[in-house]
Amino acid sequence: MHVAILGCGHVGLELGRQLTERGHDAIGVRRSDEGVAEIEETGFEAVQADVTDPEDLGAVPDVDAIVFAASSGGRGADAAREVYVDGLRTAIEQFGEREHSPERLVYTSSTGVHGDHDGDWVDEGTAIDPTTEKTDVLAEAERIALEVPPEYGFEGTVARYAGLYGPGRYRLERYLEGPVTEGYLNMVHRDDAAGAIRYLLEEDRARGEVVQVVDDEPAHKWEFADWLAEKCGLEYPPKQTKAERLEDADISAAGKRRILTSKRCSNEKLRALGYEFAYPTYREGYRDAIEAYRRR
Repeated sequence: MHVAILGCGHVGLELGRQLTERGHDAIGVRRSDEGVAEIEETGFEAVQADVTDPEDLGAVPDVDAIVFAASSGGRGADAAREVYVDGLRTAIEQFGEREHSPERLVYTSSTGVHGDHDGDWVDEGTAIDPTTEKTDVLAEAERIALEVPPEYGFEGTVARYAGLYGPGRYRLERYLEGPVTEGYLNMVHRDDAAGAIRYLLEEDRARGEVVQVVDDEPAHKWEFADWLAEKCGLEYPPKQTKAERLEDADISAAGKRRILTSKRCSNEKLRALGYEFAYPTYREGYRDAIEAYRRR
């Protein structure tokens, strides 16, 4: 396969590495000189381009598949709309209007579009309920990813990511030092976030569908924090209920919504499609980080 990874960052670099390792041709697209250098250092082709600029995207060669994994860089809803909605539509149109258009698109979304379910399970059949301006944008982008590609003769897939962790993103101190607020963590290791997309492309699965990319076991934050502390040889960290955390007058409105949002995300569909996780739970996924912490 020839695959273009638009917004080739934390997950995209690993996806490009996996594709290249398995004999495919990957092209990473980033805006900055540093981003291009990072792609090249990882070992595959790089193109410097802004994913929201159709002229820039014209420099990206024809491919069999495009993976839209661009980030708005943690900025507000307007920036998110520019990237996830306008940029995604631009990319679909730019590649779709070519003589040799791609066969499929994969758009990386977030389980945040589900909103709050009071700790209950959610899956691809659960109606989404975005509760912030940014998750509203992500929900709109999901619709574009599924509805617009067929206008150009190809199909879209939405890969809905849970919280990403892995090299450079373990955030051990956050849970070891506390205080830890109650609620559930839905997670997926970076290698599986990339591996799931690679699998769906290689096996030609989930065209025109949504797939939740999340590991086997949603973790209660208190249990997860205590497990980490025990493995790192530390005392259990202090805990907070949601009510106690919300007493902090400095919490933003968005922060309050995050605290009040609780759900458990199922990966039953991804498992049924045949994907095998490298890190099925946080216990396997945090092993290297714990060993490194103990050495320090």
